[in-house]
Amino acid sequence: MNSLHKKIEHVCEYIEHNLDSPLNLELLSEVACYSKFHFHRVFKAITGLSVQQYVLYLRLRRASFRISFEKNVNLSDIGYEAGFDSPEAFSRAFRREVGQLPSEFRQNADWENWNLRLKKKQARFQKRHNMKIEVVEFPEIQIAYLSHIGSPDSVLKTAGKFIEWRKETGLSPVKTSRTFGIAYSDPETTPPDEFRWDVCGSVKSPVPENSFGVKNGILPAGKCAVIRHQGSHEGLSITIWDAIKNWLPESQEELRDHPIYFEYLNFIFEVDECDLLTDIYLPLK
Repeated sequence: MNSLHKKIEHVCEYIEHNLDSPLNLELLSEVACYSKFHFHRVFKAITGLSVQQYVLYLRLRRASFRISFEKNVNLSDIGYEAGFDSPEAFSRAFRREVGQLPSEFRQNADWENWNLRLKKKQARFQKRHNMKIEVVEFPEIQIAYLSHIGSPDSVLKTAGKFIEWRKETGLSPVKTSRTFGIAYSDPETTPPDEFRWDVCGSVKSPVPENSFGVKNGILPAGKCAVIRHQGSHEGLSITIWDAIKNWLPESQEELRDHPIYFEYLNFIFEVDECDLLTDIYLPLK
């Protein structure tokens, strides 16, 4: 990555960590150490978005998670947090960018449509982070799981359903249980109707039959390489490919015949995307 791309990546990271602060061109050009007369053109040339569009995209993305997963928070408060002076302005912008009013999104979020819109707004470069990989012995864990089969763009709807089951039954409390995702296929190479991903929570006793479709399962014991990923879940695939391409051949380890799984150490309704922590487990022989 050349120095200009590094400057813009640094600005993007600054924006991600300061979404609640004023973010104007003059300030961000100073962050980039670049001429304020040319910064906005360079930013758009590299990311594909204007600075204003990029900030709006991140604020509305955060707002969409809060609307869907924090249903006790007032929609107007979420709008003010996103930088809008009135609920009306927030509703107009949200409907224009997301395709639904905030109230409609809270009631029945169309994650597939919103994620497709987001992909068109994604920055053109993908950030890579230095990886620290450890080999560990993973213990067997009893889990409850809910399978998602279909487009990867709608997995958050399944995750929301699993959260509702956790809240209603108390059998796998978010605060005191571990949360996992099992990736049975790669979203980039699997036809959407064949993609499977399971959302899981650790449990201490078997789960009875239920209307949510949550089932009993086991995460097996075994040797794993574990990688700590910080940031958006959109970047998980990059971290995985980097590990398989670079670390795996040098380590002389071999992958075991079991899907990759993730442990979510915090959640999008608790922290900003840039502060998400996810452990990626590569099962080894």
